Amino acid sequence: MFDKEAIKTQTLYIIENSTDRNTTLLEISKMLKNEVYHYDWVGFYLFDAAKDGLFLGPYTGASTDHTFIPTGKGVCGQVAQHKQPMVVQDVNAIENYLSCSINVQSEIVVPVLKDGKFVAELDIDSHSPAPFTTNDTELLEFICQKLSVLF
Repeated sequence: MFDKEAIKTQTLYIIENSTDRNTTLLEISKMLKNEVYHYDWVGFYLFDAAKDGLFLGPYTGASTDHTFIPTGKGVCGQVAQHKQPMVVQDVNAIENYLSCSINVQSEIVVPVLKDGKFVAELDIDSHSPAPFTTNDTELLEFICQKLSVLF
């Protein structure tokens, strides 16, 4: 279990003391990975409308080959397309899944919306089977809503 309220407080502190967007996103990534035991890879993908896809932004965890994801492809691409959070408790059950590591068992992706427009997303991979609850979704939606001021 994790302390949702403490993480919210830390998030607000990081955003309020922000010097630039990438540093803030990296600090949020590090904080989430350190505070939540089942978050093994935490990062952001930034939307590029001209290329109709997502570019890898700041992250914490193992390196990934997925530096660009077209809209609609994989879990991240589907979140970009539909602007809705997506929780995948078993990545093996997803036909369109883009694997970053053989260790990833589950994933949660939450969009960052600015005035209703998709601008980025928070992507979290877990090596644990089915670890995500409504606490995760609520926390990550709060964080993404607060981060929208940076875009």
